[in-house]
Amino acid sequence: MTVTTPPDQDAIAHFAARLRYETDPSDVAAARTAGADLLLIDVRSRAAWDQGHVPGARHLPLPELVERLGELPPPKDDPHLVVYCWGPGCNGSTRGALALARAGYRNVQEMIGGFEYWAREGLAVGTATGRTRHPVDPFTAPVP
Repeated sequence: MTVTTPPDQDAIAHFAARLRYETDPSDVAAARTAGADLLLIDVRSRAAWDQGHVPGARHLPLPELVERLGELPPPKDDPHLVVYCWGPGCNGSTRGALALARAGYRNVQEMIGGFEYWAREGLAVGTATGRTRHPVDPFTAPVP
């Protein structure tokens, strides 16, 4: 006789919610390559933005985010917004995503790993002086 354990519905709900509201640099890059209509929002300071950012992202620093919501498509258009900050040690993206959700946006995700892991995975980086790529960090992605 085989005894099967029923799935843990709380665990399923937890992990499904995380995947609904979180994404990562690799998935964002793959979605953009596939033509997904994502609007990336960088909530870091001007100095951080100038140092490096995801090409095509919008720069809306966290202290200005709510007052600059008019620069985004309206919530009724249901844009897919992906918010990022520095990296795992920064909760600016969480605060930004929360502000957007409170403003009525329903399709908001936080890019876990933030700009740090975007750059460490060797993805394209925009700077104040142009576009570049950093070498792939072997602790974050396979080295080509």
